[in-house]
Amino acid sequence: MAALRTLAFLALIAFVSSSETSDCSYSDLLNHLDLTTSNNLLAVMRPVKNWTTPTLVKMDMVLYGILGVDEKSQTVTSHIWIQMRWTNEFLTWNSSDFCGINVLTIPRSWLWIPDVDIQEDASDTGSIVKSPFVSLSADGTVLSNARQRLTSTCQLNLNLFPFDSQNCTITFTSMNSDVATIVLGTLRSDTILTEISELIMVTKGEWQLEQMEIITFSLPGETWQSKVTYIVTISRKPLLYVINFIVPLLYFLVLDLASFFINEARGEKLSFKVTVLLSISVLLLILKDMLPSTEDKLPMIATYCAVIFALVGLSVLEAMLVSFLIDLDGYCGMKSQRSVKAQVDIQLQVDSHTDPAGAEETPEKNNIPLDLPKGPNLLKQILEEVKAARQEAEGQDKDKRKPGRYLRVAKIIDSVFFTFYFVAVVVFVTYMNVVWILQIE
Repeated sequence: MAALRTLAFLALIAFVSSSETSDCSYSDLLNHLDLTTSNNLLAVMRPVKNWTTPTLVKMDMVLYGILGVDEKSQTVTSHIWIQMRWTNEFLTWNSSDFCGINVLTIPRSWLWIPDVDIQEDASDTGSIVKSPFVSLSADGTVLSNARQRLTSTCQLNLNLFPFDSQNCTITFTSMNSDVATIVLGTLRSDTILTEISELIMVTKGEWQLEQMEIITFSLPGETWQSKVTYIVTISRKPLLYVINFIVPLLYFLVLDLASFFINEARGEKLSFKVTVLLSISVLLLILKDMLPSTEDKLPMIATYCAVIFALVGLSVLEAMLVSFLIDLDGYCGMKSQRSVKAQVDIQLQVDSHTDPAGAEETPEKNNIPLDLPKGPNLLKQILEEVKAARQEAEGQDKDKRKPGRYLRVAKIIDSVFFTFYFVAVVVFVTYMNVVWILQIE
């Protein structure tokens, strides 16, 4: 009798040990959960036992990198990682029954996945990389991971360019399910996600991540939809633009001020100013290719460039006017010199035709009547009449062609314009600095 009891006890131990061994494999757990390719209900139906119970989908988004910002198309390209977690009420087990198996990795196509998309997404489908597997926990929690090279639309405010900060939104929502079916939430706080993003971010380009803010709400309408919005605040690193745009433009303005000390007589002043104006035009063309065309509000740097271009343009026009007045004065001086030279020539001709003292005429060789002037006297009288007519004409225009008058006007215009130009430059530069600093702060 004792021997039979011993045999029965050993058989029971063998049976228990064999059952425990068989329950330690993943296949036994899959068979227990009925997770097979033939079970299409798990992949199609929302995993709730009561259809009125909404599925809570908690998600996190982490930035891996800021790849670029396109001001023309108003888009931001970034590299993001998305994690979603929800509960499948049909897939639960007791881990102690299966040798402590707590997590099971299964193909993604076997289970129902929430149709959560990004509203601002403007990238192609090839940029989305979803993990082919999901993790299933013993309590029914399903964990899904995906990464994406996201190109999202963003309303960029370029008023303070290049000292601007942008607030771009990334909104997650279900395309087909309302709030009674899917409710979106978050796993971690925005502070923790910001710290994680700064820690793991690989590339930032010319941008710096400031913070991430999470807003959860439901959009009213015919069907209320649950939404999770990530407000990503990034700021531009302005050093390169300061070196390439702001400082050169200010330097060109200083050079234009210094050009007033160039001697106008050499003709180099006007050509120098035109060269400065063309250099500013090149910078304006580069800036045009960077900033979008907008009629709402002109960016500060565009105002800065346009005003400097206008100031230098006025300076070029003033240089042209002064050069014209100086040339006009030179022309009047040359005309006066030619007039004096003509008078001297006439006087010399008169003196050369004057008879020598004591000369006697031969009456028999003179066929001219006695009542007319003699030959030399006739020529002398004609020359005196021409000289009188010239002097009368020069007397009428004396004030207009007086040499040196236009030169003095040119110097006065140049001095007055330089004073107002210098004051305008100082006021403009001070105003731009104050406004820029105040708006940045």
